[in-house]
Amino acid sequence: MKSKNYLLSSLIIGLFSAQSQATQLLEPPPMGIPKEITVFVAKKIVTMDPSWPTATAVAVSDGKILSVGSLDDLKPWTDKYPTAINRQFADKVLYPGFVEAHGHPLLGGLTQTSLPLTYQPLPNPWGPAFPGVRNLKAAVEQLKKYSAQMKGPSELLLAFGYDIAAMGQAPDRQILDEVSTTRPIIVWDNSEHNMFLNSAAIAKYKITRAAVKNIIGVGLDKSGNPNGEFLGKDASEYILSVAGKEMISPAKIPKAMLYSNDLAQQNGITSTSDMAFGVVNIDLETEAMKAITSSKATSLRIVPVAMAQNFVEKYGNQSIEKVKELQKLNTDRLMFHGVKFMSDDAYLANTMKVEGPGYVDGHQGVSFYTSPQGLYNDMKPWWDANMQLHVHSNGTGGNQNTLNALQLLQNSKPRFDHRFTLQHFGLPTTAMVMKMKTLGAVASVNPAYFYTRAAIQGKDVGVDRISSATRVGYLNKEGIVVSLHSDNPVAPPLPLTMVWAVVNRLNIETGNKKWAPAEAVSVADAMKMITINAAYTVGVEDKVGTIEPGKYADFAVLGDDPQTVPSIKIKDIPVVATVLGGRVIPVSETKQPRPLQ
Repeated sequence: MKSKNYLLSSLIIGLFSAQSQATQLLEPPPMGIPKEITVFVAKKIVTMDPSWPTATAVAVSDGKILSVGSLDDLKPWTDKYPTAINRQFADKVLYPGFVEAHGHPLLGGLTQTSLPLTYQPLPNPWGPAFPGVRNLKAAVEQLKKYSAQMKGPSELLLAFGYDIAAMGQAPDRQILDEVSTTRPIIVWDNSEHNMFLNSAAIAKYKITRAAVKNIIGVGLDKSGNPNGEFLGKDASEYILSVAGKEMISPAKIPKAMLYSNDLAQQNGITSTSDMAFGVVNIDLETEAMKAITSSKATSLRIVPVAMAQNFVEKYGNQSIEKVKELQKLNTDRLMFHGVKFMSDDAYLANTMKVEGPGYVDGHQGVSFYTSPQGLYNDMKPWWDANMQLHVHSNGTGGNQNTLNALQLLQNSKPRFDHRFTLQHFGLPTTAMVMKMKTLGAVASVNPAYFYTRAAIQGKDVGVDRISSATRVGYLNKEGIVVSLHSDNPVAPPLPLTMVWAVVNRLNIETGNKKWAPAEAVSVADAMKMITINAAYTVGVEDKVGTIEPGKYADFAVLGDDPQTVPSIKIKDIPVVATVLGGRVIPVSETKQPRPLQ
């Protein structure tokens, strides 16, 4: 009989052998012998490297960091190789370039370069912010103004940002017909999950009772005809399928991508994910990503994360290989990595799945899976292919399904450095946080869920749940890797405002009222959440996220240090410039549109 130790050893060896391809491989950028060095001198450099936390000089060669410390510390390099000292940031503070862990550079740009209809102010990198419309009447009047300014009487009016929860009513066909019965109108809500059409749009795109009978989320009037409400992912994707050529035409893409680039750059972001790659058109988006990341007019690295469902619909059994093939297109600025799934619906529109209890009015929202088994079945092939999985997961019901599906995945094939990421994690419970820790999951959360939404949606889900939305403090205390994101255009890409929010627990609408102050985190931890933790979340922590040798020379140049100013002033610290691969981009250079070169 074989010994217990032998059996245990065999089990361990077999387990690790099965996972030999499952871990996240470290692949830092290659570096050669420096030909010349540029040394950036700053008042302070905060590296986010715990072993070497601050410096005053950083040496850069061929777009990558060579060494960091004081000018004396750099002498082994600067005495040997030709060196130029750059002192333009001598009175500034450098951090690693901020990383947007859940962005939408294409969809965000397309929606935000349409006609704005947001409840809260909408920043504009090229001009004044849209001030917002604060009620339904104001929204209708704004749409009438837009319609009057348009030239062609049948030209599509596409507006973005309507806030159902804040307005208290959806703008259905009848309401939008008050604007025009002849001009087609599509209103895209601020969650990106819902669309609203007037009669002219319904007629133009031939949206009939028969065409939508099997689509979840399509509103019907008393006669059984579409009432102009298209709620949730399935219904809104249907509208994209029939109207997408006008809504998202190739001619609009360069402006949209440049808009997203400039808005990000002005807020210190040098890397962003695209957390819905392929949702519009895989081939079109591939070309757009290649163009934007090869342009000298732009200043972002992009990590596209493929929408699994869209690849399966297009490629079937070849979908995993097709996603892997995209990695052959990777460059220093374009890094395809991972896939995304959807567990439940939208936080902002009160359509996420909320259970135990549900919403105050009794409804429970939408889950895309009736059980964790269904989500598990869809994710299993990708999990077995050792890919990183991201799951859009918001309400208590959605989060429960997602975590239980992850448990099933781990039961079927245990994996270690899997980086399974719950994206948003809107309304978790304490048990869910503990389960996340046990399963080794990562959380990428949107602090706008409380800093912009608490005063709006507390009446819908309860003050306690809205106050502690995302539970960033508890996640952090439990040692779970947490990153902050904006999900732009769900919220503006404002990393320092996100830090301000999770440190102070304040809401932009309610003054000094603190929301779940027990969830506050330190400034140092919050800064990790927009730098190295965010890079880890999207699988590029070996390339960006800290200022240390071997990584890309990407910096956010700030007017002051978030860790030393009064915490209430963090969101007001000016971003002076970004540095991408050693190239300095002052924010003054991204204040107006320009050709993509």
